[in-house]
Amino acid sequence: MKKILLLSDTHNYMDNHILKYVRESDEVWHAGDIGTSEVTDQILAIKPLRAVYGNIDGSELRLSFPEDLSFSCEGVKVFMTHIGGRPGRYARNVSAKLKTIKPKLFICGHSHILKIHFDKTHSVLFINPGAMGKHGFHKVRTMVRFELEAGEIKNMEVIEVKR
Repeated sequence: MKKILLLSDTHNYMDNHILKYVRESDEVWHAGDIGTSEVTDQILAIKPLRAVYGNIDGSELRLSFPEDLSFSCEGVKVFMTHIGGRPGRYARNVSAKLKTIKPKLFICGHSHILKIHFDKTHSVLFINPGAMGKHGFHKVRTMVRFELEAGEIKNMEVIEVKR
């Protein structure tokens, strides 16, 4: 079993509250708009990190992390990208990638809008964890944590922090 902390859109913001949840996790996944490598360095000093770069991320982060990431963890196939849209209105090329990759879990960021939804069309659980940074229109900062075990996604929890 692995405990996963899912972040997105930190926009170069990290605090002790986020780091508390990083410490309680086995892995951290970041769905882009990281900001700078200071954010990823703080996470990597504590736990393993899987991340994709977002549209605000500069060349250093784009060299360190891919635009799209496909992997398996605890028997769950995952596809992660920053700009993914949402079920019924995916970004360009996302539906084709979902058909090819056939993940059980699709993760994206970008919108700053928390959404967890099972997409019947692609038989995939869609998660956008919202935004944990302080830049953007969101009034509540959000991140998601869950467990992966034997091909199952379990114990999903939304963590909310007022701005």
